[in-house]
Amino acid sequence: MGSAHDPAGEPGFDPALFRSVFRRHAAGVAVITAMGATGPVGFTATSLTSVAAEPPLLSFGISLGSSCWPTVAEASHVGVHILGEHQEAVAAVFARSGADRFAHTAWSPGPAGVPLLDGVSAWLVCRIEAMVPAGDHRLVIARAVAGDPDGPGGPLLYHQGDFHRLPH
Repeated sequence: MGSAHDPAGEPGFDPALFRSVFRRHAAGVAVITAMGATGPVGFTATSLTSVAAEPPLLSFGISLGSSCWPTVAEASHVGVHILGEHQEAVAAVFARSGADRFAHTAWSPGPAGVPLLDGVSAWLVCRIEAMVPAGDHRLVIARAVAGDPDGPGGPLLYHQGDFHRLPH
């Protein structure tokens, strides 16, 4: 069994240590949405990554235990919302397990019926291209088909278990 200082210690690597390392990595905050048979679903994601510009591909991870997973697994399209510094409360609601995430969040149907949140810094609607098994998650690869980069606010960041803003 490896320790924190034993890079060859792959078997039994402590998931808590892994999470602690990634808490040191500042990440932008996004909300991923999809429309299901019973209505909209959404979750906060800090795993959003631009994959390629040609074609315009991105990726994000979703836990198989997420209440959103069954809907995302069946969806053809998702909404990707880049949250602004003014949207800490939105990020917190969409991160909270069991919350009625759309009850007090303004949104409207967008292209392909995807729920689009109001007031975000930027959004994309993406067609799901692939779902790659990755441990207890799926890595979703999606192609942008519509978007708007002109919303308000600077970026909302997540670091050390809390939301932050860049200094102005």
